[in-house]
Amino acid sequence: MCGRYALTATPEEILEFLSVIDIDDFPKRYNIAPTQPILLVVAGEKMAPGSNLPERRAVLARWGFLPGWVKDPGDFPLLINARAETAIGKASFRAAMRHRRVLVPASGFYEWHRPSKEEGGKAQAYWIRPRNGAVVAFAGLMETWSSADGSEVDTAAILTTQANASIAPIHNRMPVVIQPQDFEQWLDCKTQEPRDVEHLMQPAQADFFEAIPVSDLVNKVSNMGPDVQTPVEPSVKLKAGAPAKPGSDQLSLF
Repeated sequence: MCGRYALTATPEEILEFLSVIDIDDFPKRYNIAPTQPILLVVAGEKMAPGSNLPERRAVLARWGFLPGWVKDPGDFPLLINARAETAIGKASFRAAMRHRRVLVPASGFYEWHRPSKEEGGKAQAYWIRPRNGAVVAFAGLMETWSSADGSEVDTAAILTTQANASIAPIHNRMPVVIQPQDFEQWLDCKTQEPRDVEHLMQPAQADFFEAIPVSDLVNKVSNMGPDVQTPVEPSVKLKAGAPAKPGSDQLSLF
């Protein structure tokens, strides 16, 4: 799962990387957590022929997906992630996969490795970022939920896939990364059906990310400063080539 991430890039860097029409200034966010507002990039309206203006636009949404058919959010689980392998056919995500695919700009994400019983020790947090230090775009889904009184809330989830070889020793899942050359296809929900973009929902190359052990400061939502990314000595050394066991990652985030 992807339960925490960071966005510390400047608005100018995001504008350049994602070709967004305009974006408001915002502070660096080192510890973005579920239910908080997150920045999304969506396809905009087609510009007039000959226009050099970008067509994408930035919006804010609550991180925690609510399908349109949900009556009472209090009775529905918090969906912060969607499994890429099943999202196309899953009732909760089917409509968004077809009509509301988005990009989630990030500087990296956090994941926790839980040692085996034999190893002992507590869960170790890792700050996982692109090796080139650039902005990355996660695949996301958006849905606008309407309450009985007519009020609307934009909500979102991040798509995850099987971890690649470098992340697997930490956790068995990772966010889906959409590469810049594929932005247009991923966001094009008018001509590109879910089956047309299925091939984009693959693990990133093994050398794309680097994983840095950090302290448990990141465990608390109230810790929002850059110190959550300060490197530490890991409590347990990772075993290269030893994948994390499915289900061993259920560290509570709330």
